[in-house]
Amino acid sequence: MASGAPGPGDGEPGKSAPGARHHSRVPGPADPGRGTPGRAVPGTPDAPSDAGGPRTTKDAGAWLLIAALGFLAGQVASAVLVEVVAAGTGHLADVSKLVARAQPPAWVVVSELAGLWVGFVGAAGVASRARGSGSLRRDMGLSVRGWDLVIGPVAGLAGQLLLLPVLYLPLRHVVSHLDQRLRQPAKHLTGAFPGADLAVVAVLTVVVVPLVEELFFRGLVQQALVRVFRGAGHVVGPVLAVVTTGIVFGLAHFEALQLLGLAAFGVVLAVLAYRFRRLGPCILAHATFNLIAILSVAYPTGVVHGL
Repeated sequence: MASGAPGPGDGEPGKSAPGARHHSRVPGPADPGRGTPGRAVPGTPDAPSDAGGPRTTKDAGAWLLIAALGFLAGQVASAVLVEVVAAGTGHLADVSKLVARAQPPAWVVVSELAGLWVGFVGAAGVASRARGSGSLRRDMGLSVRGWDLVIGPVAGLAGQLLLLPVLYLPLRHVVSHLDQRLRQPAKHLTGAFPGADLAVVAVLTVVVVPLVEELFFRGLVQQALVRVFRGAGHVVGPVLAVVTTGIVFGLAHFEALQLLGLAAFGVVLAVLAYRFRRLGPCILAHATFNLIAILSVAYPTGVVHGL
């Protein structure tokens, strides 16, 4: 006759009945990946994302801080590199005048760009390694697919030939010489250069600038903002992230008159990055946008921006 009293190993704390199988147990604090300090439980707002990027809101905040420091570092590196190259080429005494020109020498433009890239790429790399998966491709969505070769150029063309003319139409009767003033940043990058220098700067502007800026703004900054605004909802959160990224992108160029167009196209690029979960479409859209800006220097027509 079976007894109801618990025997040895039957119901005693820390012991199990002989021959019993352990099908499951309640996860405790020591379970790796479940309830461990510093990791969010799957299904919660701060749960790690399978798509890479910042894993928690705290990580996203760190990404934004790293982005801000990277931007400042890029500005400093840009100024320092210009001084170094000026010293090496014998222009140190008049470097401030050369930099202030509407159309500075090619070495000034290249030095300024290279310095910025140090900060931008460095920030993306540090954020990925410190508070991400360690892979830029996974964390920033740094990949290109076949359809991007169509989507990107179409978006870039639409930005230059449709979006900007519509946005600036009300200002045509208010701002004198509007087209010339809007084209000034493109002239700063490519104007008055001899053939070889123009070719080098054009390649950098169409190939390297879109890659680096998209990695920084749509990869690093936008991924962090999407995580930060996640609590606002499935619709409001992404909208806030996309619009904020576009505004930050426009402000980062320090161009007052061009701010409207830069921010608006920045929103377009942000929508592409969010919709396709990769940077390929926005890199190619940005490249097309800049290519038209360079061509506008040689064949000035209409409202054109350079990024």
